[in-house]
Amino acid sequence: MSHSVENVVIIGTGCAGLTAAIYTGRANLSPLVLEGGQPGGQLTTTSEVENFPGFPQGVDGFQLMDNLRQQAAKFSARFETGRVVSVDFASTPLKLRTEEREILAKAVIIATGAAPRMTGVPGEKELYGGKGVSTCATCDGAFYRGMDIAVIGGGDSACEEALFLTRFASKVYLVHRRDALRASKIMAERTVAHPKIEMVWNSVPVAVEGVAEGAVSGLRVRNVNNDVESVLPIKGLFVAIGHEPNTAPFADALVTDGQGYLKPAAGSQVRTHIPGVYVAGDCADHVYRQAITAAGMGCQAAIEVERWLAENEN
Repeated sequence: MSHSVENVVIIGTGCAGLTAAIYTGRANLSPLVLEGGQPGGQLTTTSEVENFPGFPQGVDGFQLMDNLRQQAAKFSARFETGRVVSVDFASTPLKLRTEEREILAKAVIIATGAAPRMTGVPGEKELYGGKGVSTCATCDGAFYRGMDIAVIGGGDSACEEALFLTRFASKVYLVHRRDALRASKIMAERTVAHPKIEMVWNSVPVAVEGVAEGAVSGLRVRNVNNDVESVLPIKGLFVAIGHEPNTAPFADALVTDGQGYLKPAAGSQVRTHIPGVYVAGDCADHVYRQAITAAGMGCQAAIEVERWLAENEN
């Protein structure tokens, strides 16, 4: 077991983790970056990213993450495959346990991201990421100009997605398993009243059609009251039933909100209540969930780590 103490360990290799790695690498901190089960994070499942600043022609999500990784490596970030299973932040140095070993660190940046909840119906997985199934209207809405699309969900985020998508789509079906939305009253009223949104009440998805063609061609839904199935003729499907933050290993050591997201300490976006432990990206942000905001938090966390280590060098 290695007992050398790392300056900083960064957990996660999405936009937040890799940006933190670039900054701490340039500060000569020789960061150790732990890559989990999805190196590069959610963006690697996206074929076209049009809203990341500096790429007027858009950029492939996988390519963008690969560029960030190379940039971090250039500044001496070291990468190791390992999933953190538990932590001990009660004493210093901070302790992280992966499936393989224990790691000691002066500072830790948690950038483990979140995973969109999916419905699990046939065709959804096959057509996810550039083939018509998406979990982010802000990311992919503009690809569906003048087309009919569907959103699955009934909460505030589903309503937000549906309303946002009316800017591009000719029609938005909102599929919800009950006969009333769970969303806040004002959101629900605005959504139901919108001329481009057609409510598909009391209905659950059965299958996403178009797998053979490699592009969404319809959504098969079942009415829960009478079991009648029908197909919505759509070209795009947005699943908006929430995200699961990847925070289980840290839940006992850090403060989380009701949904499991890590909560920063008062007055900071990235500091936790434990000195030397920082959070960045979607594991702590369920409001914006963008590549650029995650990168921004990664930068903030890295600068905080640099300052904190400089102040506590003893």
